[in-house]
Amino acid sequence: MKFDICVPLLGFQDVKQVELQKIDDIFMTMRAVDYEHISFTLIDPFVLREYDFEVPQATQELLSIDEKSNLLILNIVLIQTPIEDSIINFIGPLVFNTDTKKAAQIILPETSKYFVAEKISAFLNK
Repeated sequence: MKFDICVPLLGFQDVKQVELQKIDDIFMTMRAVDYEHISFTLIDPFVLREYDFEVPQATQELLSIDEKSNLLILNIVLIQTPIEDSIINFIGPLVFNTDTKKAAQIILPETSKYFVAEKISAFLNK
């Protein structure tokens, strides 16, 4: 599934379109359409923890989000060996509107209860 990036990805301002591919029920791959060497592994945060935040109004407008929108929320994960050492960025969630095929990264405020680098092992077997 391809998505237009409406708010530049932090550090990847030239990426305008990405494609999501499902790996399994938890992980996905996001690849830049125009830059084959840019790809990220994403994780569904809701399988690991309670996770909630407000999508800023400006981002809602850019993604054409309304109360009926189907949203997919994913986080970037840096895969390590062993997998328990993998690091998840919970402070920069990616929001995908699957209805409009638009996406954006949100940077949560420092006052949020989430962090930029949390080990996946902290959420396993809970």
